[in-house]
Amino acid sequence: MADLFKGVELHKKDGSKTKGDEALKGKIVALYFSAHWCPPCRQFTPVLKDFYGELVDESDKEFEIVFVSFDRSADDLKSYMAEDHGDWYFLPFGSEKIQELSTQFSVSGIPAMIVLKPNGDVITKNGRADVQGGKAPVQAFDQWAKA
Repeated sequence: MADLFKGVELHKKDGSKTKGDEALKGKIVALYFSAHWCPPCRQFTPVLKDFYGELVDESDKEFEIVFVSFDRSADDLKSYMAEDHGDWYFLPFGSEKIQELSTQFSVSGIPAMIVLKPNGDVITKNGRADVQGGKAPVQAFDQWAKA
């Protein structure tokens, strides 16, 4: 993960910024590709927010989400983050890393959630199904950790 986000600045909706390689070190990371204009995304994001809250706030699991926005403007991204998103990281609007990641992981439709091992290897390209599959967040995480 350190290599994938080396030198990449990640933001949070409270305005804080951090270095991606430091923030994600040693964690299982979900790359969440989504956009404000996408109805299925707007349905899934609150579900993911609850999942994240339960996993991160109520357990000791080393997990993080990075939102990779396909929004059409910085204002759309900001609005979407304020309305629906959890307290996870995101790439700022216009970041070159957005296109790089979508190409690297062959993202052709949204919402998409790619779950990665701490070393950057793919655990699953269908993390959305795991989140919506009815398992408790800790069970889904444990399944990813064993992969």
